[in-house]
Amino acid sequence: MKGRSQYLTDAPLRRRVTAATNKVESFNHFSQWVGFGNQGVIADIDPVGQEKAMKFNAVFTNVVISHNAPDIAGIVRQLLEEGWEIDPEDLAHVSPYLTDHINRFGEYSTHELCIRPEAYKTKPDADLTLLREQDPAATGFGQAA
Repeated sequence: MKGRSQYLTDAPLRRRVTAATNKVESFNHFSQWVGFGNQGVIADIDPVGQEKAMKFNAVFTNVVISHNAPDIAGIVRQLLEEGWEIDPEDLAHVSPYLTDHINRFGEYSTHELCIRPEAYKTKPDADLTLLREQDPAATGFGQAA
């Protein structure tokens, strides 16, 4: 029971635990956002398939975080070059779990749909009369291999 009473009476400990819990919950929410297919439900009954789906989601989540972190660092660097003062304590509140700039479904252009293909040419542009005039036996046509 000492742990519970210490948690209840120690405000700094509660703040640290709450901050850590919030970080984990933010990551879980972000990971669920990344793995949006089937609303996060793994439909595979096979444990191997479930593990593959979870690992894929973890890898893909880390890829998105690895994309966001350098972008954040670049923005901070740019702000510092422009003369802004940035407090390191403020940066402690910046999260790499950003989603607004990501289009999960991709961008598909539809303006090409109105372009009509050219009419099919039934006659080729090449002159095939030379082939028709040649003796097939002389050029190897009609001979067994």
